[in-house]
Amino acid sequence: MVEDTRRKSGSHVVVLGNEKGGSGKSTTAMHLAVALLKSGSRVGTIDLDSRQRTLTHYVENRRDWLEKNEIPLEMPEHYSIERSLQDSVSLNEEREFTAFAEAVRELEGNVDVIIIDTPGTDSYLSRLGHSMADTLVTPLNDSFVDLDVLAELDSDTLEYRQPSAYGRMVRDARTRREAADGGVIEWVVLRNRLAPINARNQRNVADGLEKIAEVLGFRVAEGLGERVIFRELYLCGLTVFDQLSGGGMPMPSISHVTARQEVRRLARALGLDVPSIRSGIQVSDDEDTLLAVGASA
Repeated sequence: MVEDTRRKSGSHVVVLGNEKGGSGKSTTAMHLAVALLKSGSRVGTIDLDSRQRTLTHYVENRRDWLEKNEIPLEMPEHYSIERSLQDSVSLNEEREFTAFAEAVRELEGNVDVIIIDTPGTDSYLSRLGHSMADTLVTPLNDSFVDLDVLAELDSDTLEYRQPSAYGRMVRDARTRREAADGGVIEWVVLRNRLAPINARNQRNVADGLEKIAEVLGFRVAEGLGERVIFRELYLCGLTVFDQLSGGGMPMPSISHVTARQEVRRLARALGLDVPSIRSGIQVSDDEDTLLAVGASA
């Protein structure tokens, strides 16, 4: 079917996309959403991964935690789009487009930012979501396996050969968006789970990513580290910006504070207005550093 990706002006759309699971899309989406909510922005979230529904489960866990512990928590306006499983491909696409367009219409203009989480596989809904982006965020684990999602590199020289299927899909999404309403999709690739030691493989991955970026037209930003705190908070629906007292949650640690700084740096790299926040109180990076020092004492 023909997709009409034209949008009203008003809401900034951030799409988390990558055709590989386990890269941190949903964790990044939820942390950006809560950080923006705590800064006073109105935020809507859309989950296009009807199979895994990770972002949807995250939001549901957050709602459950709020009700059980009676702790005030900011909530995004959330939609989960189900994949149509009829025999007709055209009918499936029509139903999925209608459901997605309705969610966007409900949010557009009523929120400042719409954050869309896409599945880790190629699908009609994923392609549709990508074409709606103002900012496309692609988290990657720091490995050549993940780099292969973007493009093929020469094994000896690390020179760019050709785009991968996902790289071609993003290129097509950019073309459709520009043709529809003249919009430009800014593409940002995040290097997630960086090792603390700058090993040879890490430097090679950085070199390869830089060469791919020049050809495919994206910029690179530092993402989220490999931290237990992110996995622990998921079941409670919490983020590193939330008050963790009550419900048996541990007090903030150095890892917690560092994770919070990572999310703020990420938001700034994406051009999103997220002031420094600690449990609903705006603080500076220096104050967070002092907290980290205090936690280690």
